[in-house]
Amino acid sequence: MTLPKPYQQKNISTKLYFQSSINNLNELVDINNAIIITDENVFEKHSPKFKSLNTIVINAGEEFKVQETVNSIIEQLVNANANRKTFLIGIGGGVVTDITGYVASVFMRGISFGFIPTTILGLVDASIGGKNGVNVGLFKNIIGTINQPKFILHDISFLKTLPVQEWSNGFAEIIKHAAIGNKKMFAELQNNSIKIYQKDIKLLGNLLEQNAKQKLKVVAKDVYEKGDRKHLNFGHTLGHAVENTYQISHGQAISIGMHFACKLSEEVLNFSQTKEVNELLVQYSLPTHINFKPKKVFDVLVMDKKREQGFVHFILLEKIGKAVIKKVSLKELKSFLISFSKDEI
Repeated sequence: MTLPKPYQQKNISTKLYFQSSINNLNELVDINNAIIITDENVFEKHSPKFKSLNTIVINAGEEFKVQETVNSIIEQLVNANANRKTFLIGIGGGVVTDITGYVASVFMRGISFGFIPTTILGLVDASIGGKNGVNVGLFKNIIGTINQPKFILHDISFLKTLPVQEWSNGFAEIIKHAAIGNKKMFAELQNNSIKIYQKDIKLLGNLLEQNAKQKLKVVAKDVYEKGDRKHLNFGHTLGHAVENTYQISHGQAISIGMHFACKLSEEVLNFSQTKEVNELLVQYSLPTHINFKPKKVFDVLVMDKKREQGFVHFILLEKIGKAVIKKVSLKELKSFLISFSKDEI
């Protein structure tokens, strides 16, 4: 398979290779000086793909996205005589790419890295934009860096072993992209389903490419999240708080967070399309609510990175396809959170 021509957004060094294959790696890096980081699930299900590759295998799961895992990887890099010319490649979902980028950013004060995402979530969101990091307790990604990968290579053959729930998990981010800035994509999603995308590889490939380009375009304009890149956090403020507090998947949490943000948008901006957003979430097997204790969630939410002097920069919708940033006071947010939790019981 020939390496396809890369897509590169102006002002971002990352090259994206769509419709490609892990077999093209030797055209991008010196394999003898590259080290793969993957998790046990990906390695077990695709072991032939890792033949002859120097590979570090980590435990699978969000609970292992912590500093202890980073320390273990660094010890293995030292034992493998890694140096500043060593190239790291994260092959896996969001946990693997987050950790790989973080390790590469701090090992010997920074080495080069690239990604081969193996989940829908990784392909359209987690691998793109340069955010790398780990969790501490209930606080997601509170330690990390912003450092761009040299490349992101799409090999959708990895999706053949992806559990159905992980397809839903990833489509939460696709729906998010549509809701905040792509009305046409929102309509496409309404007319299709996970089963249709699983059967039509070309349709799926086009959707993944469209999402990756949309996110990279936003990132290129605002690498360090000072302005419009914050729109990508739609659904994430409450989502991150319930994700770690109640140990649900990222996609499920963000879906619940989007529903909350839509309800808040009704109050603040007279948003009138909550029903359409919720119906699309349900169409892709995503939840719109969870029974939770407001105080418990609020205590985690106030540590969100988007908090600033008694306010949270909340991403709301004026309409489907148009997101805005609004300051919401913690007092107002706490009151609405209590009301929201009662509505959902």
